[in-house]
Amino acid sequence: MIQAHLTGDKITSNTQEAFSLNEKSFFGEKLSGIIEYSPIESLFLISQDKMSILTGKKEISFRDLLKKLKRHDKKIETKLSVFSDLRKKGYILKSALKFGAEFRVYDLGAAPDSAHARWLLFTAKESQDLKWHEFSAKSRVAHSTKKSLLIAIVDEECDVSYYECTWMRM
Repeated sequence: MIQAHLTGDKITSNTQEAFSLNEKSFFGEKLSGIIEYSPIESLFLISQDKMSILTGKKEISFRDLLKKLKRHDKKIETKLSVFSDLRKKGYILKSALKFGAEFRVYDLGAAPDSAHARWLLFTAKESQDLKWHEFSAKSRVAHSTKKSLLIAIVDEECDVSYYECTWMRM
């Protein structure tokens, strides 16, 4: 199990297990002697009993970490449902903040360090409205980065449906 530390808003580990999981499954980002995890990756790894996180000398529970992260990201639970679903299916997801999306998703078997993501992923709750101009903007961002748009809709039972949108020449 990876032992990580929460310092401010950063979750990091310098354990051999952290480096091993990064090499094998691309969890976290390697930074000068440590692995830094995104909030979503951390929640997922805790839920899979692969990580424990310490704040000082005290271990933080999944529930307490989720509560803390919700203060900064109101969509964290929706994102976690989607991240968990796709990771369990074997996909690699990485942040897409610089693209204005929630995640970059890599094809099965593709490694983020040697391939480009296939999709830009946006998440939404089933009860949430998506305006046409928002959809158009998301579609244009995906197209301009040579990726397909993937929209993940999470229902009340946390089941996820995916809609892939691509441009066609007529």
